[in-house]
Amino acid sequence: MSLIKSISGIRGTIGGRTGDNLTPIDTVKFAAAYGTWLKENSENQKLKVVVGRDARLSGKMIQELTMQTLVGLGINVIDIGLSTTPTVEIAVPMEKADGGIILTASHNPKQWNALKLLNSKGEFLDGAAGAKILDYVESEDYQFAEVDDLGEISVREDYIEKHIEEVLKLKLVEPKKVHKSGFKVVVDAVNSSGGIAIPALLEKMGVEVVKLYCEPNGQFPHNPEPLKEHLGEICKLVAKEKADFGIVVDPDVDRLAFIDEKGEMFGEEYTLVACADYVLSKTPGNTVSNLSSSRALRDITEKHNGKYNASAVGEVNVVQLMKDSNAVIGGEGNGGIIYPESHYGRDSLVGTALFLTYLAEKQMKVSEIRNEYPAYYMSKNKIELTPDIDVDGILKSVEERHSSEEISTVDGVKIDFPENWVHLRKSNTEPIIRIYTEAKSQKGADELAQKMISEIKEIIAN
Repeated sequence: MSLIKSISGIRGTIGGRTGDNLTPIDTVKFAAAYGTWLKENSENQKLKVVVGRDARLSGKMIQELTMQTLVGLGINVIDIGLSTTPTVEIAVPMEKADGGIILTASHNPKQWNALKLLNSKGEFLDGAAGAKILDYVESEDYQFAEVDDLGEISVREDYIEKHIEEVLKLKLVEPKKVHKSGFKVVVDAVNSSGGIAIPALLEKMGVEVVKLYCEPNGQFPHNPEPLKEHLGEICKLVAKEKADFGIVVDPDVDRLAFIDEKGEMFGEEYTLVACADYVLSKTPGNTVSNLSSSRALRDITEKHNGKYNASAVGEVNVVQLMKDSNAVIGGEGNGGIIYPESHYGRDSLVGTALFLTYLAEKQMKVSEIRNEYPAYYMSKNKIELTPDIDVDGILKSVEERHSSEEISTVDGVKIDFPENWVHLRKSNTEPIIRIYTEAKSQKGADELAQKMISEIKEIIAN
């Protein structure tokens, strides 16, 4: 069992001992720290926070603990209940709230939950804010409200519908064009809140929906991370139903994966590539993804005469670079689409609507669209080290060995070779170097990873 405290929030397994897991006491402490930070950083007399959750089994308990803690601090709460991460992100500015909390452990299994924290823009907190909240957690320096100053909870039950309405208003989303195409789509929402949101969006766009695991009961029928090895059932069902494609989302609906009409994976990395291809064809501009995402986005961006930039890993880093470079679309290679015309957060509803419109315009099969893009293959590995080894020194040695290549040290060391790349990142919690590679064949990506592992071992030996 585990409890992980970081600048992006607190995440842990339910049950067990306080301080080792996400217990009610840990939940209250972290919610109190966030509320205290809000009070320290706002001039508003009465603060307001939006709170929503995914469908996991512990959600109601964690939400009640969180909301009542905020009430105890004198903060008003907008309870939007069963929701998605992007829905909460949209609700914060719509409610003119001071912040938001999303109760979700994203793609982690059902025993996990987490508190993810937003600012008044509905965006994830930066590192400085996160660090300050962690300080409050450690010091337990909270000032609760007196009885006449307690906060109040008000309930909003229509925010998924509002979110869908906002998506359908986007200029590049064309529901009528999609409706005319008569698409049939299978949806696997891993029995979480995407089972409400995605089918409702599709039906509004005139799409025939075949539901697979769309009952939001929190009983995940398979590992909720939308990777090929977990998605055998929907791959078979798409082919059996003769559907145009399949849609897979994670429990909080910020990661989006497609299955083509043959029942084959479109590739999580290519979700962003396809949406960017469509957006750039209508609104030329720049793009951003993180250093561990596919080179295919760079290729597509340059095809449309835009400039591609790579950020450090982490959504908050992607968003900041998108703002700095005025990017028209960006995201992460795990199927996270960030479209600033909507909001600065990964949003599977936005990604789905853009992809459907693109598909309706192209009048091609999903597999044919995939074949239009450069073929890249990734390999993800790690090398475990002993605690006494100087990981930073190893990364510096790798950098020096390849100084003639294109190198980025924004986040670890990334080496861009002409035909492939390798990205080395150290873990902040254990003596591990994570090794990401990409090449034009799976064999090439795997071989590059093994070559880099051998190189690291050689550096250690010397």
